[in-house]
Amino acid sequence: MNEALIRSLTPSVLGVLVRRGADFAAAEDAVQDALVEAIRVWSADPPRDPKGWLVTVAWRRFLDATRADAARRRREDLVDEEPPPGPTPAVDDTLQLYFLCAHPSLTPSSAVALTLRAVGGLTTRQIAQAYLVPEATMAQRISRAKRTVSGVRFDQPGDVATVLRVLYLVFNEGYFGDVDLAAEAIRLTRQLAAAIDHPEVAGLLALMLLHHARRAARRAADGSLVPLAEQDRGRWDTALIAEGVGILQAALARDRLGEFQAQAAIAALHADAPTAGETDWVQIVEWYDELALLTDSPIVRLNRAVAVGEADGPRAGLAALAALDDALPRYTAAAAYLHERDGSTATAARLYAEAARRAANLAERDHLTRQAARLNALRS
Repeated sequence: MNEALIRSLTPSVLGVLVRRGADFAAAEDAVQDALVEAIRVWSADPPRDPKGWLVTVAWRRFLDATRADAARRRREDLVDEEPPPGPTPAVDDTLQLYFLCAHPSLTPSSAVALTLRAVGGLTTRQIAQAYLVPEATMAQRISRAKRTVSGVRFDQPGDVATVLRVLYLVFNEGYFGDVDLAAEAIRLTRQLAAAIDHPEVAGLLALMLLHHARRAARRAADGSLVPLAEQDRGRWDTALIAEGVGILQAALARDRLGEFQAQAAIAALHADAPTAGETDWVQIVEWYDELALLTDSPIVRLNRAVAVGEADGPRAGLAALAALDDALPRYTAAAAYLHERDGSTATAARLYAEAARRAANLAERDHLTRQAARLNALRS
């Protein structure tokens, strides 16, 4: 097939590309490329439909050139958008990331796991150990959470209530777990309190400060947990306690009670007692009553049963405990404590050992194991 025939098809092929929406200059370049290709290959393999072949090849060349040009312009735009050389302003996006990780489509446990991994920088193994689950199980949970939020933009984050819940759980993980995230949770909650005028944000901040004030006294020299009643209150941070109480009082004065304010009020009553024996357990039970109305949480009712045992005696506490599901976390530990206070040493030792097997973290497991060993030693 000769070159003259090929070139004779140029106008009609060019017309097809223009009718398809191609810019004339770009279409002309594409047709010229197609003609060169035709001259190269047709002598060995002539097509049955020369015009159709030219249209197909020219259109592909046009699309390739258009895409390449768009990519080039985008690269030039990105260069123009680059920040000027010099110091980069310090921007802390951590709280914004918390809002993203706390998306309402995630369960609280998945949100905390994702936050610990994506924002806290913990390894999957560390998170799995904190939750006492296999590493593969935690990896699957984090992967599912990532897939859930993969299409969420920063202008579509979770709501404040969800972020508060995640910050609370992250603080607890840092406070009770092996990895210290409590200080970071407090820092972020301070940021949130400065940005949002909300009594529950203030309540959560007060709760964190009041718990964190006792941190230095929570562990013995060997690293073992020290129960609240046995802590050296001289090691409590009185400045943090004063700050937490002040924040709480301002929040309560707004008369918009929420669960974090109620929890902070309980923590404040513990902090206010000069000794464990002087704790106002009657008022603590009243605050647990308020908290139960706000949350209808079985965990709150479990803690209330222990408080009743302190206020009205261990048998009253055991009676309150009996109304609850014995599968609740720390139910067995609470029962062990109340039975010990009631003088049932053998039962308490057995329950402490059982509670140790169900413990949520290694420090708690070790503490409960020691309690069981202590009572067994007394009986021997």
